[in-house]
Amino acid sequence: MLVSSRLAVLLSASLFIAGINAKVPRVAHPGSKHAKNLASKRPSTTAAQVSGSFTGTGWSSTAPQVSAPYENIWQELTDDEAADVISFLHNQTELNLTAAADAGSWDNSIMRVEVLTPNKTDVLPFTDGDQGKPERWARAAIWVGATIEPYVIEYQVGPLPISDASIVTSLGWLSTKGTTYQRNYDADDDLATIFMYNVSASIQDIITDLLNGTASDPDDADLDIWGIDPLWHPTPNTTVQWVTYWRIPSSIFDGETLMPQGLYFEINTTGRDPSQWAVIGWLYRDVYYNSTEAFRAAWEAGELEKSKLNFEGPWIGSDYRGPTTKVGANSTMWASEKAPPVMVPPEDGIRYKVDIDNRYVEWMDFSFYIAFRRDTGMRLFDIKYRGERIVYELGLEEALAHYAGNDPVQSGTAYLDTFYGFGPYAFELLAGYDCPTYATFLNSTFHVDEISTTHPNSICLFENDQGYLIQRHTDDAYVASTKNIAFTVRSASTVGNYDYNFDYTFYLDGTIEITVRASGYIQSAHYYGNEGYGYHIHSGLSGSMHDHVLNFKADIDILGTANSFANHTIAPITTTYPWSHGMERSTMKLFRSYIDNEDDAKLFWPGNAHSMFMVVNKDAVNEFGEARGYRIMPSKGPGMHATIQNSTNLLNSMNFATHALYVTRQKDTEPRASNANNDYDVANPVVDFSAFFDGESLDQEDLVVWFNLGMHHVPHTGDLPNTVFTTAQGSMQILPHNYLLHDPSRDSRQTVRIDYNDSGVQAVHTFGADFSKGLMNLTSVVPDFYVYRGDIDVRKFPYDPQHPFNSTISIV
Repeated sequence: MLVSSRLAVLLSASLFIAGINAKVPRVAHPGSKHAKNLASKRPSTTAAQVSGSFTGTGWSSTAPQVSAPYENIWQELTDDEAADVISFLHNQTELNLTAAADAGSWDNSIMRVEVLTPNKTDVLPFTDGDQGKPERWARAAIWVGATIEPYVIEYQVGPLPISDASIVTSLGWLSTKGTTYQRNYDADDDLATIFMYNVSASIQDIITDLLNGTASDPDDADLDIWGIDPLWHPTPNTTVQWVTYWRIPSSIFDGETLMPQGLYFEINTTGRDPSQWAVIGWLYRDVYYNSTEAFRAAWEAGELEKSKLNFEGPWIGSDYRGPTTKVGANSTMWASEKAPPVMVPPEDGIRYKVDIDNRYVEWMDFSFYIAFRRDTGMRLFDIKYRGERIVYELGLEEALAHYAGNDPVQSGTAYLDTFYGFGPYAFELLAGYDCPTYATFLNSTFHVDEISTTHPNSICLFENDQGYLIQRHTDDAYVASTKNIAFTVRSASTVGNYDYNFDYTFYLDGTIEITVRASGYIQSAHYYGNEGYGYHIHSGLSGSMHDHVLNFKADIDILGTANSFANHTIAPITTTYPWSHGMERSTMKLFRSYIDNEDDAKLFWPGNAHSMFMVVNKDAVNEFGEARGYRIMPSKGPGMHATIQNSTNLLNSMNFATHALYVTRQKDTEPRASNANNDYDVANPVVDFSAFFDGESLDQEDLVVWFNLGMHHVPHTGDLPNTVFTTAQGSMQILPHNYLLHDPSRDSRQTVRIDYNDSGVQAVHTFGADFSKGLMNLTSVVPDFYVYRGDIDVRKFPYDPQHPFNSTISIV
């Protein structure tokens, strides 16, 4: 583990310490930038709801057990480890920490603690040799509010378990700028909210007239106020933000992002003294007013034409509504009340094995470990195929949602979702819907604001038939077919208004597929003036066009860590042959090359899919002399990169999204393409991905492929109330290429060959395969919806055994 000498962080307890008991909005929104990253946000969970024991396995099926070959060294901190780290940090008096439960924006407090992923160079001697396991360390993000220029900083703490030898030291070696210090220009967002409502209260008569709502007090309003993310800095020492009005739903459905009202104002919130903050201007129906007085004068003069408003109605709800009868959209959904086909488990039991404690899985020729992170959610480590490692690490790095629009809020919005975190919103999966009822379910835990939160059943594992064959052939003598059975690891995270479904699917032919799907509510725009940025999809509503770019890391190891990145391109040529009698032939040819340098390794997918990109081992060739390797290629969708290349919103924090894929040399100091704290100061990110490209050789080196999935989303009427997974998805495949000597699905007994002739079937070959038999009690695959549990939150510091559970609120 890279460490430096222990830091002495001297923070004076007398500097600007003033607890603020300001009112905060009753509804947090997906664009809010809290001083402390949001913890688990769900409807309030009581002790009665979560009392009693629970396990990490699922609803009705338990996978056969297996013992992992070694301990899961990537696993998240246990509750006890987190509690010890938090206590240890509070004992470091120079940090001047206040318990998170009592901390205000002018205090210093612990935002989150988690495991510090061990360095690959420390892990391999343990997993592949006889050396001891690497030291276990934690990382901690500290909110430093007791200063006029508040910031966030990360430290590493360890080694674990906490002892007299444990230290708190710099984590700057994980940053491309040499420090994890990140200035927070929105430290007093609670006061900013009050300021916004006070501004609104000063024109409540205009709000009532134009918007038919109240927005004078966040505790008593039917309009919410929020806007751009990240904030703007027109000069280095100035903070500006645009905000707008959204109607707050009165029903259970959280469709606030479907109800923008079309009025905007711009404010200067530079510094920590709200008395110095000011309104810069107002925007209504594409007319800018440079002061509140100018806006009021235009209203009093009757110059403001009223826009169509967006009101709540059944159209924002996701419940069944009955047959559609409108012209052009007639539907009876005949027999939709009847039970659809269901997947059922085989009588002989589950065909995969799990070590629950170590999150270790074996299925067919694959084995791997599962880990979980607050920022990125589920990750896989040490993926082996037929006993050989093919991927050391696979997981999400960052998710960008970059909007565009005629108004300043849509134009100014570009979310970096690891700021909010995929872990805190990876809620419990619903058996029978999110996953088959026979799936094996695992829990996930993260530690934020000195609270340890467990989401039961938030990861599921299951095997299922893909609904199409993996192989078939027929002629006049036989028909041969092989079932396409795959194994999936799934989680889902609801970050703000969007629900992201993540699948890692393993196939019998050695392929791994990574899929992301998006559903949930769109963040819409008011329709006025937005024709060039989206469709008119409801009475006062425009679908706001945006890009989803989700970056993934694939640390691929082919028969060792010495690998190269090959580009095999199919290109048209005109040539002659010895047999062509001097006549030119139009044909195509395979051209082979390597990308040997990082500076050449920012790539786009070629048009017509005419190039094949592969990680190969030049020193490990098959018996025909071809380098063995794994190819990487888009599966669903063409791959993805951001439409906007030089974002004025994200500046240096979106360099992971400018190309479709990248290749770098593996470094322990470059484990992540982004950092959750980048969003605080996008011009000066903790991790600037572009700094990874420094001309290093890629010839027989340890390589990492970074690829982007996502979609260009221009919402249409079919996105109301929710976007559907069927079209909003993208996937990538990592598949064997000259790696094996034959189609590996031939090793599956789920193959049949039927020999026949004019006289009928002559022979049936099933190759020793078992077939389902007996009766199936279908009641066993009907989910019990009343066992759904939601969050389980336990406060770790200061811990109160009489009140261990922490109530949480919804993000929207």
